[in-house]
Amino acid sequence: MTNDRTRTSRGRAPDPRRRTRRPSARPLPRAGLQGSEPELITHHVHNGTEPDDPPTVPIIRQRPGQPLRRPRPSTEQDVRKRRWRRIRRIGYVVAGLFFVVPAVAFVITYLAVDVPSPETVAQAQGQAVTYLFSDGTEMGKDVPTGGNRQILSANQIPDVVKKAVIATEDASFETNSGFDVTGILRAAYNQVTGGSGGGSTISQQYIKNASGDDDPTLTRKWTELAKSFKMNQTYEKADIITAYLNIIYFGRGAYGIQAAAQAYFGQDVGQLDYSQAALLAGLIQQPGRSENTAVATARWTTALDRMLKNGYLTPAQRAEAKFPTPIPLVESKQAGALNPFVKKQVKAELAAQGISEQEYYRGGFQVFTTIDSQAQQSAEQAVTEGMAEQTDDRILDALVAVDPKTGGVLAYYGGAPVVKGPNGEDQAGRDWADEPHNPGSSMKPFDLAAFLKLGRGLDARFDGTSPRTFPGVDLPIRNAGDSSSCSEQCTVAEAMQRSTNTVFYDMVLNVTKPSGVAEAAQEAGVRTKDSGGRSELFTGDNNISIGGGGTQVTPADMASGYATFAAGGVQRERHFVQKVTNANGETAYEAKNRSADAFADNDPARSAQIAGNVTAALAPVIQFSRLTCPAGHECAGKTGTQQHTPQNDEPASAANANAQTWMVGYTPSVSAAVWVGSDGDKALHGPTGAPIFGSTLAGPIWDRFMQLYLQGKPGERFDRVAAISSPVDQVQIQQPPQQPQQQQQQQQQRDPRNQQNQPGNRQQQQDQLRQFQQRLQELQDRQRNRNGGNNNGNTTGNNGTGNTGTGNGNGNDSGQSGDPNPGG
Repeated sequence: MTNDRTRTSRGRAPDPRRRTRRPSARPLPRAGLQGSEPELITHHVHNGTEPDDPPTVPIIRQRPGQPLRRPRPSTEQDVRKRRWRRIRRIGYVVAGLFFVVPAVAFVITYLAVDVPSPETVAQAQGQAVTYLFSDGTEMGKDVPTGGNRQILSANQIPDVVKKAVIATEDASFETNSGFDVTGILRAAYNQVTGGSGGGSTISQQYIKNASGDDDPTLTRKWTELAKSFKMNQTYEKADIITAYLNIIYFGRGAYGIQAAAQAYFGQDVGQLDYSQAALLAGLIQQPGRSENTAVATARWTTALDRMLKNGYLTPAQRAEAKFPTPIPLVESKQAGALNPFVKKQVKAELAAQGISEQEYYRGGFQVFTTIDSQAQQSAEQAVTEGMAEQTDDRILDALVAVDPKTGGVLAYYGGAPVVKGPNGEDQAGRDWADEPHNPGSSMKPFDLAAFLKLGRGLDARFDGTSPRTFPGVDLPIRNAGDSSSCSEQCTVAEAMQRSTNTVFYDMVLNVTKPSGVAEAAQEAGVRTKDSGGRSELFTGDNNISIGGGGTQVTPADMASGYATFAAGGVQRERHFVQKVTNANGETAYEAKNRSADAFADNDPARSAQIAGNVTAALAPVIQFSRLTCPAGHECAGKTGTQQHTPQNDEPASAANANAQTWMVGYTPSVSAAVWVGSDGDKALHGPTGAPIFGSTLAGPIWDRFMQLYLQGKPGERFDRVAAISSPVDQVQIQQPPQQPQQQQQQQQQRDPRNQQNQPGNRQQQQDQLRQFQQRLQELQDRQRNRNGGNNNGNTTGNNGTGNTGTGNGNGNDSGQSGDPNPGG
């Protein structure tokens, strides 16, 4: 057969430009752009049949003068085919990405995830911590966020509640497979158009709440869909709705339908009617606005309408429905709820001991507190009664009581736990017992403690007149009125009773220095910011002497500081926790008894002597302020008042107003601090428009608390100590009025120049010191007799220095007159 390339027309010679192929014994493989078929080496190398020449690729050369060959132009049909071919390929890729790959990924996710049970959720998210009073009775429970769920079975939740929630939250619940495509598309549309409403089913909401993961990510949503689908393949619908109702949040701190029924209506879930069920179902979408009546009513209406639409209510029932008014929030909080301020202090104390919040909630702990149930009830009752007639809504209050023998907090009232916000809504209150305020004259016992530490005594004398000017001080220092002023030879004991500002300002400025007062206060138990507390003892000026300026102390610290005086100079660390036990009853933490000799390191007798002299000075203040000690109990204390600084836009009466008032006092078994004041420097007024004072508001509250708490308890007396006196202090015993000649002779005897030449002068000083100690003893005995009912309260009491105080003056300790009860 003739090769095509050598074929010519008849009579024509072959074209020499054409390349011819030699005939071979066998046909060669076709060569071209597709290449030749590879052959095994053994076929040729070993059998001698290897071809002489390798296969070649034909070369097509341009003939001379021939135009370039161009490809055939594409037709419209060719273009259309190529376009559709490209579209088909893209479609295959898209279909793989959006259908095949997700389907495979969904199957993988489905197999990998687990659906948490309600019991697992409750265990993972924490357990309630039970708080106990000091006597072992239950105070309340601290429930972690999302943790107060009482797990109910399906038959414990009435159908009306389930239907209300299904109609409101997921109308297709009975038929969907865990997610609703229509709902998802609707939610996407609302997101684009700015509308409202989500697309999550009840199953999806359960998964989201069970995991605690609400991040708006595709990964979280994808996992949620897989878990929801698996949940519906694993559990019955009745089990799913029950699990959902056991963990969902309804507001008011209530997680789960049982907790919600108690929080809103004070009853079990089985007692709910369809109207109450509709309100709780409606609040699932907006639990944070449960106290907004308009919002709650709107959500209740929506739930009822959807129940009617789904056939769960008859038209007659819908028409008859009346809004179910929830119980007041405060009552809801108090029904088995824990005092939030006590809880805050306990958690902070445990955290300082290394018990983290995670461990705190995970351990199933029981916290045995130091809070005395009777003391706590007495504190709340005393404050309620004392504030009953006050009309100034800016007046705030706090009361803290501490056991001087242990340092444990007996009562802690930081104000109302729930208050009204600017728009009338309920808000969490502030813990005013842990907020620092100017202490006013209640700071003066720490002045005295610093003075006594230097060896000076109650018989020391200062100029107690008013006003007085001091070098380097711009403004004169004034006393609060005639009853607060004293003579030019005013003893420290009388100055404490009268709350004489000029004496203590002089004492601190020229003797103890501000740093000495700050040191004594910290030794007594005041915790500053440097030592982990909140109080501030400012020593940059002398205002600390009268509790003003930058010096601010919390009521809790004042109670602790005075407790050290009551304990005979032994400072015991304030604490709220006795011990903590875990779910197995094992002790996880127990408080240690931390105590120290406050005012003299390693010298308990000296520290006790200083504290005892402070008590001797504070004992007369009780009667001088027209307060009383509980029957059979000796007590001591000090009032305090901080004056308001008037502003230009305030009326003239603001100049006489006060912003902070105090009463801090103690017996051997309880030290209590009462603060009544404002948030900042505000001019406060009583119901008649008159200023408030420590002796007129805080004082009576303190008095009432002590009477309530100590009623029926055995009487107590303070330990007796020797009076502290220094040779530089002259002890003057008050004598009956003398004739001028006698006064002149005694003045000559008191002249130091004459004393040097008089025999027996040292013996006279010792005799005078013994007489002073005897008078201190008489003072305490008389105080005890008055408390025991042996005195009608009208007897003029000796103040322990030979000076008499009748308590018939006017004034306070903030520098202005007008207090109907003296003592500031």
